[in-house]
Amino acid sequence: MPEHMLKFVNLPQHTPEKRGAAQRRADFDEIYRDFAAREAAAQASRCSQCGVPFCAVHCPLGNNIPDWLKLTAEGRLEEAYEISAATNNFPEICGRICPQDRLCEGNCVIQKDFESVTIGAVERYITDTAFDQGWVKPVRPRRELTQSVGIIGAGPGGLAAAEQLRRRGYQVTVYDRHDRVGGLLIYGIPNFKLEKDIVLRRWQLLEEGGVRFRLNCAVGTDIGMAELRANHDAVLIATGVYKPRDIGGPGSGLSGIVPALDYLIASNRENLGDHVPDFASGALDAAGKDVVVIGGGDTAMDCVRTAVRQGARSVKCLYRRDKTNMPGSMREVKNAEEEGVEFVWLSAPEAFLGDDRAIGVRAVRMHLGLPDASGRQSVEPIADSHFTVPAELVIKALGFDPEDLPAMFETPELNLTRWGTLAIDRRSCMTSLPGVFAAGDIVRGASLVVWAIRDGREAAARMHGYMQQTQIQPVDAVAAE
Repeated sequence: MPEHMLKFVNLPQHTPEKRGAAQRRADFDEIYRDFAAREAAAQASRCSQCGVPFCAVHCPLGNNIPDWLKLTAEGRLEEAYEISAATNNFPEICGRICPQDRLCEGNCVIQKDFESVTIGAVERYITDTAFDQGWVKPVRPRRELTQSVGIIGAGPGGLAAAEQLRRRGYQVTVYDRHDRVGGLLIYGIPNFKLEKDIVLRRWQLLEEGGVRFRLNCAVGTDIGMAELRANHDAVLIATGVYKPRDIGGPGSGLSGIVPALDYLIASNRENLGDHVPDFASGALDAAGKDVVVIGGGDTAMDCVRTAVRQGARSVKCLYRRDKTNMPGSMREVKNAEEEGVEFVWLSAPEAFLGDDRAIGVRAVRMHLGLPDASGRQSVEPIADSHFTVPAELVIKALGFDPEDLPAMFETPELNLTRWGTLAIDRRSCMTSLPGVFAAGDIVRGASLVVWAIRDGREAAARMHGYMQQTQIQPVDAVAAE
């Protein structure tokens, strides 16, 4: 083994420096500073180069992590970038927002007795350096093909599929109902985790590579599915899931109780310079308010940390299980705690107080019972343990469900699963409509960005196989005829 590897025995884990909590509470800038070249190489050198890399096994994309760590340790960054980009369309995004503590880093073989390799920070460093050095280029297909693809949704799954298909030479058009490309990368994830310039430069690269975008275009309203199928040889549905799960109980209809995505979209649009009436009126602005966020996933963490930055008087997170059972990233929980968020563990809302507007949440203490069918401990209320939390803004971050796409697209023949997601043939990624494929959260349910990228890449490969069943002629050859 080269002498520059296996340094985990004498080098501790070191992550990029975080800005102080007081400083980062005052703005929406990313909280981690950039790795210096020497630091990145040193941390990459801690990789044990194990024969069965569990980090890669537990990465949804199967990234060749030990390979690009070794190249980074050797200072061969352009090669490291090429290997990283071979399996991941957006490594600089995954390096910022993936919950590495639950995926690659959480399964590092040296984690038991040593702190794991800082995989995410090195991944981000490699691709940021590649952009700075001009190594990241638009897609240039070897030949242009006549067949075209329509992709519904400009989120990570749709964009990954678009790049993969464009690389093969297909004519790709992406349709999205928003005015910017990126989906939740732009409107759902706050700047302090992912600054929007990172996403917008990928949009620019895709356009330079020949991918066409039709924005402010809602399928089912501005264009029909029948027209899309007539215009394209294959269609991919990658809309994601946006319908918020609700919570009932007395007072649940009071003003001041809002879905998480409405709140995050308003904040992100405001930060992008858009005029947002609900933010300007104060309805979706936490400034000066007691804020309660209900939920324990990464979306809940985005909400509590956004409310802190907006100047909330207090921010509390109610979660019905304990900290150990939080579904979100522990790294995000720690960041939130540093920034002043108070977590009220083992607590569930029962009612919302107020006449016209919410003024508080009545909650009940919970305790953990026996594991349920999923393997997680059930939660049960403790008798006579009610308490009240003041709240002028209540944000529901309880997860997302799919919208009724057959009704929205006026395609009743589009089959669904019992969970409301699109039913597909797992081998072909095709829906019940011939030539119409689906990928990402609309198939698997609300999940991680990295899974959407993986699903988009897989769907693109299956669509290529489907379109290869008919003869494909180069554009130049068709023109010659």
